[in-house]
Order: sequence, then structure tokens, then C-alpha cells
Amino acid sequence: MTLARRLLRTKPTGRIVAEGGHGEGGELRRTMSLWQLTLFSVGATLGTGIFVILGQAVPKAGPAVVLSFVLAAVTALFSALSYAELAGTIPVAGSSYSYAYATLGELVAWICGWCLMLEYAVSVAAVAVGWGEYLNAFLDSAFGFALPDAITRSPGQDGGVVNVTAIVIVLLATWLLLYGASESATANAVFVLIKVAVLAFFCAVAFTAFDSGNLAPFAPMGLAGITAAASQVFFSYIGFDAASTAGEEAKNPKRDLPLAILLSLLIVTIVYVAVALAAIGAMPWQDFDPEGTEASLSHIADLALGATWPGLIVSFGAVIAIASVVLTVIYGQTRILFAMSRDGLIPRVFQRVNPRRQVPVLNTLIVAAFISLLAGLVPLGQLAEATSIGTLFAFAIVNVGVLVLRYRSPELPRSFKTPLFPATPVIGAILCVVVMAGLAGVTWLAFALWMLVGLICYFLYGYGHSRLNAEVS
Repeated sequence: MTLARRLLRTKPTGRIVAEGGHGEGGELRRTMSLWQLTLFSVGATLGTGIFVILGQAVPKAGPAVVLSFVLAAVTALFSALSYAELAGTIPVAGSSYSYAYATLGELVAWICGWCLMLEYAVSVAAVAVGWGEYLNAFLDSAFGFALPDAITRSPGQDGGVVNVTAIVIVLLATWLLLYGASESATANAVFVLIKVAVLAFFCAVAFTAFDSGNLAPFAPMGLAGITAAASQVFFSYIGFDAASTAGEEAKNPKRDLPLAILLSLLIVTIVYVAVALAAIGAMPWQDFDPEGTEASLSHIADLALGATWPGLIVSFGAVIAIASVVLTVIYGQTRILFAMSRDGLIPRVFQRVNPRRQVPVLNTLIVAAFISLLAGLVPLGQLAEATSIGTLFAFAIVNVGVLVLRYRSPELPRSFKTPLFPATPVIGAILCVVVMAGLAGVTWLAFALWMLVGLICYFLYGYGHSRLNAEVS
């Protein structure tokens, strides 16, 4: 078999599904319900974005930022529908990596998996880095003291030595994950309900100061402003794919995974639009400061009631939001690596399952150690921003995968079918490319370097250890 045919050889969907849940030394346990899967996806999506992104987006669109959130949601929906179809057809832990392996071949699958490493590991490290700042804001408001910069900021930041707080939140999430998938899902459910309650509290407070005059003129920057803000807030929707990484621990994956993906996107969109409308109604859009975004919601809550305690509650919500994102994204990363290891593309240690806890313990510990080092010691800079382009690339692959699998294997049982086929996945892929094209050149450079490193790793290890290639050697 030629090199090109080996690189583009696909893994049969039946085999991928049959291997689901099986690891070295044990099996993953199917315990997660539709409710838990949905909140897992919400937990990964509804993070600090809404607490900080509003202050950056409002000056670009004015009150029409509400439409920007709707437009971003519609953009995300096209990819979410494709995810839902493939998650119901191939309900395994690998998410878009496994979907690519079944439709576009091993090399594309590896590239997709490498992009997911960028999306999950680096992005969660970047999120963890900010936890100390939110924790300090909360501690200062509640108790009048703050932790020193030396342990709440990374090297390269003012006063930063080792970001101990980032390491702590990663280790706390790891501790929960080691107990088991069901226990982690329960903890995440509590986190998600708390942060949704905090955002509902913000809306209730902000609506007491609602002034319809703040909505006029509604779109001062016109359509260009709405689309510019939509491109920015789009990244607040990234994370809905987290449910698909739980495909081998869901009780009824074929039914529940598509529903969880779409329900989570609906819930997050409603929350985002409600918060944006409440914020704009409570404070004139001209007063939003793009440089002071971290406390925009807290500031609005304080202004609405003329007190400081509402902002304190909102700051607490931001602390919980980060904890939930760290937990769910580390979980997703370990399950993707679990699937890649089972295929032989990365070392076998990542597929070893603890027979008592029924979780990949060593996998989780390795991921936690890597993320802790990144978050605590490495200035992530542009690499963290490149996570967005890596995610969009994976989304585009999923849209193309739906097209390929529909034409190649129309007989496969599908618990959910993307509506308006083939228009939906085609539009989804195009939208991903359009958003990617709008990213900065330096972000593309960081992404290209990441891809180059990934290809080197594949040809040095993955290609030679691939189970699929070994069968035809």
C-alpha cells in the first residue's frame, strides 16, 4: 500500500463504535444521563466569556450587540447540527478526531486531534491563568484583602513568579475527575447551576434599572458593527462539542449526545442574549469600557442597586464559571487522548483504565501535570489565541465529515440527521473558514507552527505505531 493510501485510510465506523468504552486494563463506565451531558456542554461553553466579552463587544455594535449574539449562535448552530449527526452515528470518546478517522482518513484525523489538543489543553491553561485574578477580585470585595501577585500571575506578567492559583484550580478539577465520570458530572452540574443562577441574578438586578432609551439608536455602527461584534462573541460559543467527548460514558449516547449538543447551545444562547439585553438596558452603551472588561457585569450590578454586594455575587459567579470550564475541558482532553491512544497514534499509557475507578487515571494525571506547568510557568501569549483557529478547523472537518459519510455510507443508522442536507454542513464549513480568515496574521503563524510540530510528531511516532497501518504492513 502506498504512503498516500495509508495516510488517507479510514477506520470503519462499525469498528470505531465496537471499540467504544474499551481501554487497556478496564472499561469506561456508562453513567452519564442526558441532563449531565447537557450541563457538561454548558459547563465548557458558559465560561468567563460572558463575564468579560460584553465589555469588548458593545463598543463595536452598540445595543445591537444582542443581535450579534444571535448571529454568532446561528453561525455555531450549523456546526452544532453536524456534530449532533456524527455524535449520534459514531458515539465515541474521540469527538471530531474519531469522526475524521471514519470519514477523511488517518492523517486528517491526526491533524484534527492535534487541533483539539490545542483547543483543550492550551485553552484551559489560559482560562486557569485568569482564575487568580477573579479570585482576588472576589476576596478584595468580600474580605478586603488579596493574594500577592507573585502567586496569582504567570511569569512575564507584572509581579508574577509562579501562578499557584492556576495550578490549584487545575489540581482541584483533577481530583474530582479521578473519582469518576458520574461524580465529575455531578460536581459540574452544581457549578453550572450556580453560575446560571448568578447570571439570572444579574439580569434581575439589571432589569430594575432598565431604561428603554439606552436602546436608541439601536445599531449606531450598522450591519458592519453587528457582524464585527458577532465575530468576537462567536468564541463564547466554543465548547458545545464537549458532550461529544463523553460518548463512551453516556447511558444512551445515540439518543442523548445529539440532544445534549443542541440543548446546550440553546441554553447558552438564551443566557447570553438575556444578559446582553439586561446590561445594555441598565447602562448606556457609550459607557462600556473595552479596556475594563473584567468587571463590566459587576460594575453594572453595583450601579443598578447603588451598592457593592451585587457585584460581589457576580464576581463569585465568575470564579465558579472558571472552575466549571477547567473541569469539563480537562475531561474532554483526556477522553480524546484515550481514543487516539487506542488507535496507536500516541503512547498506550493514555488508554489505560483503572479497573476500580473505571477512569483513565494515568491519562488524567499526565494531562493535569502538563496543563499545570503551562498555566503556572509559561506565558501562553499568542498560542492561547491560536486555540480559536484550531477549534474552527476541527468544526470545519466535522461539517465535511457529515457530507462524506452521508454519501459514502448512506445505510448507516443515524439517530439524528442534519436538516436541509447538504446545505447545512456546506454552510457550516464555509462559515468556519470565513471566521478563520478574519483572524490576525500572527494567530495564523502560531497555528502553522503548531501544525508543523504536530506533523513531525505524527511521522516520528503516530505513523509507525498506528494500529490501522500495522494491519497492512
